[in-house]
Amino acid sequence: MKFSLATWNINSVRMRLDHIKRLVEAHNPDILCLQEIKCANGSFPIEHFQKLGYNHIELNGQKAYHGVATLSRLPIERVETRDFNGTGEARHLAVRLSAPEANGTVVHNFYVPAGGDVPDEKVNPKFGQKLKFLSAMKQWCSDQDNKSANRAILVGDLNVAPLESDVWSHKQLLKVVSHTPVEVEHLEALRNAHDWTDVMREHIPPEEKLFTWWSYRARNWRDSNRGRRLDHIWVTPALKSSSVSLRVIDEARDWEKPSDHAPVLAGFDLNGR
Repeated sequence: MKFSLATWNINSVRMRLDHIKRLVEAHNPDILCLQEIKCANGSFPIEHFQKLGYNHIELNGQKAYHGVATLSRLPIERVETRDFNGTGEARHLAVRLSAPEANGTVVHNFYVPAGGDVPDEKVNPKFGQKLKFLSAMKQWCSDQDNKSANRAILVGDLNVAPLESDVWSHKQLLKVVSHTPVEVEHLEALRNAHDWTDVMREHIPPEEKLFTWWSYRARNWRDSNRGRRLDHIWVTPALKSSSVSLRVIDEARDWEKPSDHAPVLAGFDLNGR
């Protein structure tokens, strides 16, 4: 079973419907995982996506904030949403690919809290919320049964750039939220809790710079290239060799009134896996 999947923090789905249409017309992903949709389920523009061929739609929305959506041309079934730190925020959605040849593969769509501006949970509750969310994700992974057989893909805006090459300046960002040592330690503990494979770094060597987010503050984001890799695609050990292609669609950052995140597009082949 072959399919393509795009993950994108869209930063308001209703504001960027034209951007999504442009992405779909150019790259035609079978599954589209969106984060920060910023609308309740009842306000989601379902008809727009149906016109693009996404007839299988699952939502976990929230008015004006957060929210994730998974849209598919392949049959999917809703598995669950989890509130990882008890705040009631819409930050997770799991769906299962229904086709028999998918062998029960589940796609988890995440939007991890950004964590505010100050990397100190004593003075910045948002930073503490982020660390608690990552810790709860780690515990969830640790509690999984049959880890060698679990077939799962985890995607989304995890809001942590773990490697030195995932930021424009490791030294200058060590005290900046998203690349602090404590956040990196939490993310690595989470990844190790289920031995997730970092798909992006399977295709692009860890020593190479790789970014998916560029601040709106930069006058010319491409020339300054002060980016971070905040968006991720992971797979469980059972799907370790399933990813066959990977690309960051960074030209989307050049579009009019863009999201500050670029889409990440991955190809998968589940045949024999």
